[in-house]
Amino acid sequence: MPDTDFDLVVIGSGPGGYVAAIRAAQHGLKVACVEKHSRYGGTCLNVGCIPSKSLLHATEYYEEAKAGHLAKFGISFGSVDIDLAQLMAEKEKAVGELTSGVAFLFKKNKVEGIQGHASFVDSKTIQVGDRTIMAKNFIVATGSEVATLPGVTPDGEVIVTSTEALSLGAVPKHLVVIGGGYIGLEMGSVWRRLGAQVTVIEYAPQIVPAMDAEIGKAFARILQKQGLELRTGMKVVEARREGAGAVVVIEPTAGGDREEIAADIVLLSTGRRPNTDGLNIEATGLTLDRGRIMVNDDFSTKIPGIWAIGDVTPGPMLAHKAEDEGIAAADNIAGLNGHVNHAVIPAVVYTHPEVGTVGKTEEELKAAGIDYKVGKFPFSANSRAKANRDTDGVVKILADAKTDRVLGVHIIGAVAGTMIAEAALAMEFGASSEDIAMTCHAHPTHTEALKEAAMAVTGKPIHM
Repeated sequence: MPDTDFDLVVIGSGPGGYVAAIRAAQHGLKVACVEKHSRYGGTCLNVGCIPSKSLLHATEYYEEAKAGHLAKFGISFGSVDIDLAQLMAEKEKAVGELTSGVAFLFKKNKVEGIQGHASFVDSKTIQVGDRTIMAKNFIVATGSEVATLPGVTPDGEVIVTSTEALSLGAVPKHLVVIGGGYIGLEMGSVWRRLGAQVTVIEYAPQIVPAMDAEIGKAFARILQKQGLELRTGMKVVEARREGAGAVVVIEPTAGGDREEIAADIVLLSTGRRPNTDGLNIEATGLTLDRGRIMVNDDFSTKIPGIWAIGDVTPGPMLAHKAEDEGIAAADNIAGLNGHVNHAVIPAVVYTHPEVGTVGKTEEELKAAGIDYKVGKFPFSANSRAKANRDTDGVVKILADAKTDRVLGVHIIGAVAGTMIAEAALAMEFGASSEDIAMTCHAHPTHTEALKEAAMAVTGKPIHM
């Protein structure tokens, strides 16, 4: 017989899972959260969002000092060195603080944390080690794992994934990144700042293929100016160990001669896949769609009591999407009305400058036959960016030509990741470009560029 009964058991303690567990417990439900790894927080907290941002932040400071970027402000240095071990230690300190914070929140909210690998027995029961657990509801929140590529087998030493790229013991002379998406560009930026030659191989014609094409091209130019070599429209045929390093074999996607690139480290960063292996999900009566769990609008499945959120479901694999879905699913299980507007999920590339996007791209609007207007404003005309001497980037707003409702916002800029929140909030409330243009923005701030771009939708920006 089962030794424990719960109203809800959440499988996975990533940003979606731990948030769902806490929210459900706040509603008075008896909740447990199962985690197969030794620390809570999933990929994001342990080997994803958080450690990568720590490295990105620190290496921005290092490059500013090392490359003399602060000399124009009268700030100069003697020798500037990097202690890689200390850099990694500080990263791990931040990770440890946050993962232990999840454990604290579980204790505070009376969520029982259970360590071990969960496997379904049936739709009401799971097995975790030698423990049989029954619950009225289960939320599958097991996240995603690195997607593989034919001809490329990570060994954790020379051919690595983003997990190992966060903790390299030395700066590689030449890092080849397979995949020009968010993760590959962020990790490439980290190691380029630390002194590596970085080559990015991307199958599609542009980096970050889903990005608004105009923004993507401008972003590529900035990264190339920084020293990243971007090889777009190229297919990776093979990556193999050779001596102490590796060789990457590439060929044009449109056809052509093959080429070999020697590297010290090869980073496989071609996306992620749902992490549903080993769950025995079929025992519940569900079938998977390319590893994904198909859900209804309320995150329930066709099997009563089985719910799913985050990377195991369709849609962008983003931590904040999973978090919002976790809250909504917990609300629905508690009999409330949880909802997520998937049309307004922002995404950010945390390079420098950052790229923040939300809503539709120009290409999507054209494909849908929607008549739209465009407003753009460059940071080179923004007073705060000029004062900071950091003017790369632009704000681009897409608005419905008839209603003026904002349909998409795309930003390249130093604080684009923060600025995109205003755009998402405006879109959530159905704002028009005029609403943004008529809202008073503090001066001097980067956000004034959003106001000016909104004014530019009607052809009336002030500072351009």
